[in-house]
Amino acid sequence: MTKRRHVLVFPAGTEVGNEVLLALQNAKEVRLFGAGQAVSNHAQFSYPEYHQVPSVYQDGWLEILAHLCRTLAIDYVIPGHDDTVVALARHAASIPATVISSPLDACETTRSKSSTYRRLEGIVRVPAIFATPEEVRTYPVLVKPDRGQGSWGVQTADCREALDRACAAIALPIICEYLPGEEYTIDCLSDREKGLLFAGARLRRRTRNGISVNTITTELPGISRTAAAIASALKLRGAWFFQLKRAADGELALLEVAPRIAGSMAAHRVMGVNFPLLSIYEAERLSLSILVNPGVVELDRGLNNRYRHQIAFDHVYVDLDDTLILNERINPILIQFLYKCLNQKKTLTLLTRHRGNLAETLAKHRIGALFDRIVHLRHDEPKSRYITDKSSILVDDSFAERFEVTKVCGIPTLDCSMVEVLVSEADSN
Repeated sequence: MTKRRHVLVFPAGTEVGNEVLLALQNAKEVRLFGAGQAVSNHAQFSYPEYHQVPSVYQDGWLEILAHLCRTLAIDYVIPGHDDTVVALARHAASIPATVISSPLDACETTRSKSSTYRRLEGIVRVPAIFATPEEVRTYPVLVKPDRGQGSWGVQTADCREALDRACAAIALPIICEYLPGEEYTIDCLSDREKGLLFAGARLRRRTRNGISVNTITTELPGISRTAAAIASALKLRGAWFFQLKRAADGELALLEVAPRIAGSMAAHRVMGVNFPLLSIYEAERLSLSILVNPGVVELDRGLNNRYRHQIAFDHVYVDLDDTLILNERINPILIQFLYKCLNQKKTLTLLTRHRGNLAETLAKHRIGALFDRIVHLRHDEPKSRYITDKSSILVDDSFAERFEVTKVCGIPTLDCSMVEVLVSEADSN
C-alpha cells in the first residue's frame, strides 16, 4: 500500500499555494492540508482542509503551527511565501515536521537581492548596483526593495528627481542597472548530493502584480550550466527558480533567486516535472528520475471560480438532449459533475423525451451504464411525476421543465450554466 504523506502548505492562500494544490491534489502519495490567516483567501475554498494559523509576522505563529503539525500528524510543511521560507528555515528544529526548504543560509541570502548579487557575482552576470543616487550617470535606472518579490514595489526612474522620489517611497531601496530586454524564469530542481537535475526556461510574456500570467517554455543555450553553478554556490535543493532579464548589450543578467515553488511552474509540471512532489522525494533522499515530454507549452492564467452554496441533495435527475448531449457531443462540465456525484454515492436518474432510439444514442456516447435509472418519458408526461424524493435536484436546459418541477416538487433546478456551482464548490475535494 502506498504511504500517504501528510503535507501542510503554509500560507496556502498564495499563488504558490495554489500551484502546490494543483500539483499534489491528485497525488496518491499525499494527503494535503492548507493553513493560513483567518482572512478571506482562495485556499479556504480550494483546499480539502484549511486551518487557521497566524502569519509569520504575528506573535505565537510558531507554537500554533507546531501544535497543528502534531495534531494532523504532518510529515512535511511547504512554505507558500518568501518570508515564510526564511521563517520556517530558521525555526525548522521547533517544527515537528520536515520543512521542504533549502538550507537557512540560502534562504536568507536569496531573500536579499543585494546579498544574492554579491554572492553570485562572477558566477552569473548581475546588474550594476549604485550605492547612492549621486553615482548614477545614465538614466533610466531601476529602484526596487532589497527584500521584495516579483515586481512588487519596483519603479523606473528616468531622472534624478524621479530617482529621489522612488528611493524615498521604497523601504531599503537598491538602485540597479535598467535591463530593457525580455525576461525569463528558469524552473529548477536540485538534489543535495547529485546537484542539478532539471533546469527549464520559460519566457515571461505577460505579468500581473509581478506574477507571470502568460509564459511559454523555451530553450536558452547554456542555461543548465548557469543553473548548476548557482545551485552549487548556494547549496540549493528541491524546487527553486531564478529570473534573468536581457541587458542593453544583449546579455542576460540576474534579477533574483528564490528557493521555493513558483506559481507558473505549472508550465513545466504539465511536461513531467512535479516540483512539489519531487521536492518531498528529495527530502526523503529517494533516487529521482525525471521524464519530460518534448515540445513547447504555453501557460496562460486567469481567475478561477470557487463557490459555497446551500444546495443539499442525494439524487440527481438530468435531461439528455441539449443538456447532457449538446450539439451532438457530451457536455464535459456536466459529465464531470455526474462522475463527482458517483464518487459521493449519489443516485443518478436520466429523464428524457429523446425522439430517436434511446439505447443506440446512449451506446453511441458510451453513457448508458452511468445511471441508476433511465426513464424514457412520453411527450406529454411531466418530469415531476418521476421525482419522488425531496432531496433531489434537476439539471435541464428547458426553463419550462425546470419551472414545472420547481412548482410541483419544490426542489432546486439548474441549467447547464449553473452546474459550475456544484462542480467547483469549496468542499469538492
